[in-house]
Amino acid sequence: MASIRLAASRGLTNPTLRTSRLATTSATAAPVASSTRAFTTQQKQNGQYSRQKYQQYQAPRTSKAGPSPGILGAIAVGAIAGWYFYNTEGSAQASSSSWKKVNYNNVYKDIADLLEDENYDDGSYGPVFVRLAWHASGTFDHKTRTGGSSGATIRFEPESAHGANAGLDAARQRLEPLKKKYSHISYGDLYTLAGVVAVQELGGPTITWRPGRRDKTAADCTPDGRLPDAAQGADHVREIFYRMGFNDQEIAALVGAHALGRCHTSRSGFDGPWNASPTAFTNFFYTELLNNTWVPKKWNGPFQYVDRESGQFMMLPADMAFKKDSKFRVYVEKYAADQDAFFEDFANAFAKLLELGVDFPEDAPFYKFKTLEEVLPLLLPRKPVGPEVLAIVRGILEGERASTDDTLLLIDLSVGDETAELNAVRLITGDFGDDNSALNDELRCFDDEPKEFNDDRALED
Repeated sequence: MASIRLAASRGLTNPTLRTSRLATTSATAAPVASSTRAFTTQQKQNGQYSRQKYQQYQAPRTSKAGPSPGILGAIAVGAIAGWYFYNTEGSAQASSSSWKKVNYNNVYKDIADLLEDENYDDGSYGPVFVRLAWHASGTFDHKTRTGGSSGATIRFEPESAHGANAGLDAARQRLEPLKKKYSHISYGDLYTLAGVVAVQELGGPTITWRPGRRDKTAADCTPDGRLPDAAQGADHVREIFYRMGFNDQEIAALVGAHALGRCHTSRSGFDGPWNASPTAFTNFFYTELLNNTWVPKKWNGPFQYVDRESGQFMMLPADMAFKKDSKFRVYVEKYAADQDAFFEDFANAFAKLLELGVDFPEDAPFYKFKTLEEVLPLLLPRKPVGPEVLAIVRGILEGERASTDDTLLLIDLSVGDETAELNAVRLITGDFGDDNSALNDELRCFDDEPKEFNDDRALED
């Protein structure tokens, strides 16, 4: 059996791997996928969001040579009896209904694995997944009760060819293998869940989501013109969003998603990102809108604004409406000053957007997915393990086996062909030092007599 040792810190709320050295005695452990990083609070406050800074903190999605320090701090939970992942509200029960036959936690994880791609825009499909979810849902008309995400008609022509949907074929193609893997999931559920995953994994708020959308045919495609025209002003924006049933506060919250991504001349005709962190979900749309001086861009393309200082960032005419319109500006100023308030309001408005026009089954559960970084990282093979191990892991995840933010959890695993055994654990409390100098060599922690993991006395050290 191969022995794997790892160190992880466990606080009361968000468990994360400490950036200390990981020692392994074998390179045969199964590759482990890393999650898309979430920026720390201090990094957000300092505004360190250039592409170069983002790359510094971004961990690779996969490791071909086994675990390495490069994946510490953003490593995902390995599969335990398939994939151990949990949500905070409900789970679907088995039945003949197709939507009930899907493990949506597995789908979440697989979508998260699709986000990073160094050959795509800024290295992430996250922004285009958010755009796909939004455009698949934003066709709803509350008067005629047509459109919305339930039909997923955005995958058919003529709707897929509408000008506002240019470039979304890349997102649909990226997700198509998951539709084949999870044959019972509807396209409507897949596209909207992709938006949820992207928002959360790029550092945004938790989005409440539920399954049960029913796909429709090309005959149900919505007419062109139901999505916003970026070249228009406040009156047009209100007309589009009021048609869906949103108020000014919800509209102002939703536009904050323009912190993500960029425009392309080959799609919308416009060009450039809104800010220097196009793959991080922040309140930067509002701060940039208020704090920068925006001037018309001098070029042969459609009218847009660029920041006067660098000329690298842009705002659309519709974006500027939120600065100029007094009713919208109230919320812009609020969200620029308070990112938590923005996150809360965006989460509510985005969840509402994804459900417009959907006739959910009465027993469709609400999910609040944990991000990959919120789940305690464990290196385990994709092999079944016994109920005792699962109980131990659940105890760690639910905070029953550690009590302080200064707790270091050391796990010694023995990995066989069919099993994974937790041999020993040490919990060490105290000040590790700013540079984690006390953790320079995890191997020394196992030199003395190991304590059995299920021995409560091990938790009292």
